[in-house]
Amino acid sequence: MGRIMAIDYGRKRVGIAVTDELQLIANGLTTVPAHEIMAFLRSYVKQEKIDAFVVGEPRQMNNQPSESLQYIMPFVNWLKKEFPEIPVEMMDERFTSKMAFQTMIDGGLKKKARQRKELVDTISATIILQSYLSSKSIRKNQENS
Repeated sequence: MGRIMAIDYGRKRVGIAVTDELQLIANGLTTVPAHEIMAFLRSYVKQEKIDAFVVGEPRQMNNQPSESLQYIMPFVNWLKKEFPEIPVEMMDERFTSKMAFQTMIDGGLKKKARQRKELVDTISATIILQSYLSSKSIRKNQENS
C-alpha cells in the first residue's frame, strides 16, 4: 500500500501533506514554491509509492467553483498526464486556510510563527488530506452497511 498525497496548490506556494503507508494518518510534509512543484513531485514519486493525489478544489460559499480554479486545473491536468497511473481526486478546500490558522492558534504558536504563510499552506494540505480520509472512511462504511 502506498501513500496518499494532498496538494494545496497556490500560485506562489504549494502545501503538501501525505499519509502514512497504511493511509490512516495525515501528516504535513512541506511547502514548495509553485515554480518548483513539478520537479519536487517527480522526485518524490520516484522515492515513495503514491496511490492517489488529492488536490484542493476551491469553491465559493454557494458551492460554485472559485475563480482560482482556473489556475489549479492546468496543474491537475499536468498531474494526470505526468503520472497517468496515479488517480487524481479533487477535495473541497473551503475554510482550510481559516482552519489552519485556528489550528496554529490552538497549538500555541506565537504571532510571528503564525505569519509564516508556508506553515499555513502545509497545514491546509493536511486538513484537505484528513477531510479526504474521513470522507473515504464514511463511504466505505456506507458500502458495508
